[in-house]
Amino acid sequence: MKKTNGTKKELELYFHIPFCVRKCFYCDFLSAPGDEDTKDRYMEALLTETVGSALQYEEYRIASVFIGGTPSVVPAAHIVRLMAAVRDHYHLTEEAEVTMEVNPGTVSGETLKMFREAGINRLSIGLQSADDRELAVIGRIHTWQQFKESFRAARKAGFANINVDIMSALPGQTLSGYQDTLEKVLSLEEPPEHISAYSLIPEEGTPLYDRYEKGILELPDEDADREMYQETKRVLGRAGYERYEISNYAKKGYACRHNCGYWQRKNYVGFGIGAASLKENVRFRNRTDLDGYLQDPLGCREEVQVLSRQEQMEEFMFLGLRMTEGVSPAEFGHLFGHSMEDVYGKVIRNNVEDGLLQYLEEPNSDAVKPGSQEGGVVKPTDGMRLALTDRGLDLSNYVMAQFLL
Repeated sequence: MKKTNGTKKELELYFHIPFCVRKCFYCDFLSAPGDEDTKDRYMEALLTETVGSALQYEEYRIASVFIGGTPSVVPAAHIVRLMAAVRDHYHLTEEAEVTMEVNPGTVSGETLKMFREAGINRLSIGLQSADDRELAVIGRIHTWQQFKESFRAARKAGFANINVDIMSALPGQTLSGYQDTLEKVLSLEEPPEHISAYSLIPEEGTPLYDRYEKGILELPDEDADREMYQETKRVLGRAGYERYEISNYAKKGYACRHNCGYWQRKNYVGFGIGAASLKENVRFRNRTDLDGYLQDPLGCREEVQVLSRQEQMEEFMFLGLRMTEGVSPAEFGHLFGHSMEDVYGKVIRNNVEDGLLQYLEEPNSDAVKPGSQEGGVVKPTDGMRLALTDRGLDLSNYVMAQFLL
């Protein structure tokens, strides 16, 4: 491992592995099945991009790594080599959070042990539902039993930080059925430290969307969807999970540092096809065609966008407000040289009056302070943060859109 200088700036790394056993019916991500030769060639290209790009990030220390897509479908030896390359060529901190996504049924006790020994210390397991019928309808390849076996194997391999993905508003799903999934996850022998809970949104171009449009599939109505959403907050809150972001819940100390970095606009760099990056207020993305990437993994960058000051402010607001701790007016002023109230005073005032935004005395505090009033604009006192209320979280898209100047 390269020696880390504590004064270096922080950077997150993301690696996209676009293969799956079978594409789920709701999935619009950049992924597809691939034969073993294609997987091997891709992982070699990913390694080439990773090693060949290292000098560009010599001034950074790596605070988190996220290996996404479905990396558990490629031979485990490739993941071991990738992690070795990160340690050898980047300044990976000893306390770095290193997450890998896995699907039930695509891992074994042996491969999980290899991942843990390679330095991966956090798993994200895609369950989605504990109901086998619901899993089949959305095209998942595993069963509840296979999830339990994978989860137990992960614990046995030494993983003490596990996220489980679940989904609500699935075709044919009822409130009681969704409650059953929540309770089954919480009843695991060692429940996960983190739970991501998303509502299914039919995305155009997916098989599920086509079937929904043709009337072949019936989804829960808006009221049922809302009931499931509220049930998530109630059940997980009762079980000791803190909601720290719109769709994410964690036990104390287990919020996903990598994803928090996205919402806080920390520097991150993505490797692999379609992977996005943000470095010093420049956004860029890798090409999405597989053949082109395999031929030239070091020349794959495209869609480079230098963010204007206005775009930076907008992102600060609509990304930061995803987190329940909200955003800091003091940090806004430090970064942009203008007070948050000078730029967004009218939007803030209207949403505070509507009960959608509030000032919190400190992160995750329930104590709400209205701030002072000057010229009709709400102004925070020192140390306060602007955050969505519970109702604001329910209407987050509506609120955040107002910060786009």
